[in-house]
Amino acid sequence: MIRNYEACIKACQDCLTTCQDCLSHMLGKESFNDCPECCLQCVEACSICIKFMIMDSKFTKEYCLLCAEICEWCAEQCKQHEHEHCQKCAASCLACAEACRLQAA
Repeated sequence: MIRNYEACIKACQDCLTTCQDCLSHMLGKESFNDCPECCLQCVEACSICIKFMIMDSKFTKEYCLLCAEICEWCAEQCKQHEHEHCQKCAASCLACAEACRLQAA
């Protein structure tokens, strides 16, 4: 693994885990927005982003930008809920988006 990916991989792993937790709490509950759908998509985006970084894919920068966009969308949706797990999810998504944007720079 390329050392300069470590911080972004860690942020993606944290986001993936937090989104899975939020998703598990929100399944079967009514939502007035795209939560938990955004969590499901964010889990997948982070997982793929991690794989791209580990492979040192030539598309890593582009995928990091896409992952950041998905994470920002998820953060926007989750922060609208007062649930503690949604607030944690939003914070984790924003941290991941920041790390992904730095990686893509």
